[in-house]
Amino acid sequence: MATIEMKVPSPGESITEVVIARWLKKDGEYVEKDEEVAEVDSDKATLTINAEESGAIKLLAAEGDTVKVGQVVCSIDTSVKGESKPKAEVAAPKVEAKAEPKKEVVKETAKSDSYASGTPSPAAKKLMDENKVPANKVAATGKDGRITKGDVLNALAAGFDSSSTAAWGGSRDTERSKMTPLRKKLAQRLVSVKNETAMLTTFNEVDMSAIYAMRAKYKDKFKEVHGTNLGFMSFFTKAVTEALNHYPAVNAMIDGDEIVYHKYADIGIAVSAPKGLVVPVVRNAEQMSLAQIETEIKNLAIKARDNKITLEDMSGGTFTITNGGVFGSMMSTPIINPPQSAILGMHNVVERPVAVNGQVVIRPMMYVALSYDHRIIDGRESVGFLVKVKEMLENPTKMLFGGKDPSEVVLGL
Repeated sequence: MATIEMKVPSPGESITEVVIARWLKKDGEYVEKDEEVAEVDSDKATLTINAEESGAIKLLAAEGDTVKVGQVVCSIDTSVKGESKPKAEVAAPKVEAKAEPKKEVVKETAKSDSYASGTPSPAAKKLMDENKVPANKVAATGKDGRITKGDVLNALAAGFDSSSTAAWGGSRDTERSKMTPLRKKLAQRLVSVKNETAMLTTFNEVDMSAIYAMRAKYKDKFKEVHGTNLGFMSFFTKAVTEALNHYPAVNAMIDGDEIVYHKYADIGIAVSAPKGLVVPVVRNAEQMSLAQIETEIKNLAIKARDNKITLEDMSGGTFTITNGGVFGSMMSTPIINPPQSAILGMHNVVERPVAVNGQVVIRPMMYVALSYDHRIIDGRESVGFLVKVKEMLENPTKMLFGGKDPSEVVLGL
């Protein structure tokens, strides 16, 4: 018998232990070489362990166990060949899908871990768990009948009969759950920011009419040409990079007794992943087009929500954007992502009456907030930066001409 011992790989520098979040294979099940067998949580990200060889796996640690980096957590008996029962079971549903009625196929696939009909996406499941929404109360509109986050939001907005859900109140019961390493690390970082920085927040509002008009006019053509949707985040990222060029202190950070000014813009995009908040980084965003930014953000968001994000994806970053508007936030004071010195908060777009040329008109308005470290960013710079972001968003064509009006460029002004 040839047995391979599999140890916990090092997720990154300074990390000494991880938590077994989930086994993707059962004890004794056959696994292929390089197949994912487990998910582990570190204090920075959720990572996977891949099979080093093909064979039957033996689990040596349980889900929820805290294990050391380098510790043996499973072994693989390579003498077991692939003609095993698990492989035959994988192929069975494909045969049944042609012979059985559609209802039976849905019932069978719903038992698996795949995204089958009635199965929520990671983001949707998190929202359902937080709001105690049962799957049978959500109308699925995703691919192959998958429940999307939007489906859950629609169900919450419409309301549903909660008689079939767990009763709220009426008892004195409590429930405890262990904090994940990621959540513990996040808690420590948030407290340290409040204690170690002179954080202030300044606000402004943006008229989104021009961006709405541009998206309505070009969104179909944009997707046809670039293969991705034209969203708000690319406009905000581009506006931020232009504003950072005018106010470099906002793109700087403190290192001991020195201030480090960055000649580039690596923009962190805060994403709500199933295991908590993560901030993957779009590198050299100042050199990217809107299409390139959209594509990169989409790829990083998918990796984060599928727990495929890596430490390299989240390392670095000179400035962060967070969008609380997707959850309905009207206004907030975002917390700086250290060692950065500032973060921009986006919020929901609401039609409000505003004065334009002496007339009251209805416009789609968004509040924006800039939290910054007053130790290196003065009030003039923080306000000027936010005003420049507002200017870029309300006149999006300026983003293509270094923050200038196209007429000024033509005239050489």
